[in-house]
This record gives sequence, structure tokens and C-alpha cells, in this order.
Amino acid sequence: VQLVESGGGLVQPGGSLRLSCAASGFTVSESVMRWSRQAPGKILEWVATISAIGTTIYAGSVKGRFTISRDDAKNTLYLQMNSLKPEDTAVYFCGQGTSRGQGTRVTVSS
Repeated sequence: VQLVESGGGLVQPGGSLRLSCAASGFTVSESVMRWSRQAPGKILEWVATISAIGTTIYAGSVKGRFTISRDDAKNTLYLQMNSLKPEDTAVYFCGQGTSRGQGTRVTVSS
């Protein structure tokens, strides 16, 4: 299992970013996939999950602003992040089971 996140960067408050997670060694569409994040000095926080049948759930702090999705043909997981806030600043990780990628850093600042 390998997960490689990308798409992070610096964005102003109110802006948008789309994170990607390229998966290999398993099939994303057959798995429960998640995004988590870790802000500086804080513990890992779950953000969103998508099930094998496409059901999605979100943490209250991101519901209505973030969208988890996948591209089955590309075996890739996404996190569309809109209306970003400074408190969304964190390293974002995708995960499947006990596996997790190396993360991609998102900084929301003016």
C-alpha cells in the first residue's frame, strides 16, 4: 500500500485548494478512505471519510466547506477545500486502514 498526497500550499483566508492522494497497491473504490490533519502542536484530527459505496461523512469543523471524492479510473482520492480559514492550517494526510501517506502542508494566511 502506498499513498502520496499533493496539492498543499499557501492560500489566503476564503480561498480554495484541492488535495490529491494517489494510491497504489490496492483499489480506492473498494476501500474506506479518509483524510485527517494535524495542526502545529495538536493531535491528529479526522476530517472526512468516503466509503466503498460512496457514502461521505465529515467532521463538524469542515462540513459544508470540504468535499471528499475519488476518481476510480485514476485510483486517486481528493479533498476539495473551500472557504478556507486560518484554523484549517495543518498537514493533511490521506489514509486507508492502518496506512497513511507522508502528508501535504496547507497554510491559510493573509
